[in-house]
Amino acid sequence: MRLINTTTLGIEIFFDGHAPPYAVLSHRWHGGEISLQEMQDGTAVERPGYSKIVQTCALAVRDGLGYAWVDTCCIDKTSSAELSVAINSMYRWYGDAAVCYAFLSDVESDDVEVDAGAAAFANSAWFSRGWTLQELLAPPKVEFYNMSWQKIGTKVTLGTAIVAKTGIDMDALNGGNLAAFSIARRMSWAAGRETTVPEDTAY
Repeated sequence: MRLINTTTLGIEIFFDGHAPPYAVLSHRWHGGEISLQEMQDGTAVERPGYSKIVQTCALAVRDGLGYAWVDTCCIDKTSSAELSVAINSMYRWYGDAAVCYAFLSDVESDDVEVDAGAAAFANSAWFSRGWTLQELLAPPKVEFYNMSWQKIGTKVTLGTAIVAKTGIDMDALNGGNLAAFSIARRMSWAAGRETTVPEDTAY
C-alpha cells in the first residue's frame, strides 16, 4: 500500500503487513481532488484538494503518526489491477488505521450540544454516501471534524447521534463482530446511501 509521509508529504510504498502506524482520511470527493500522479509530479499544491491532505498530515503529526492514507492520492487509479486490489483491501486498510479523521465539509459548527450544531452534524451529506459506511465501522477510532478542521467529537462521544441518524446498532458502531448481525440487518445500514456507480453500492 502507498502511504503519505506526514513530514515530507511524499508517497512511500509498503508491503502488506509491514506498514507503519498510520492515519486515514474519510471524506466526500469534490472537484479538484489530488491524484497519485499529481502528488508525484509536484502539481498537487495547485489543486483545491491539497489542503485536505495537508490538514490530514498535520493531525497525524499531532497524534504522533508518521504516515497517512488518503484514497484520492494513495491509489493509482490509472491501473485497473491496482484499483481492484485497493477496493478489496479498503475495509482492512481502514480497520488497521490508528485513527480515522472524518472531514465533514458541509458542517460549520463544532458544537453539537446546541440544536443547530446537532442538526448540521446529523444532516451532513457524509452520512449519505455509500463508501463512508465502512469508513465509520472499520476503524477502531473515528474523529469528526467540521469544515474548518475543528474537532466535533468521536464516534464514541457522538455515538447516540450517529445511531439515531444511521440506524447502525451501537454494538456494531463500537467495534462489535459484524458477523453477529444478520445480512438483512447489515444491508439496512446501507439503505438510502448513494454511490457514483451501482457497482460501488453492491460492494
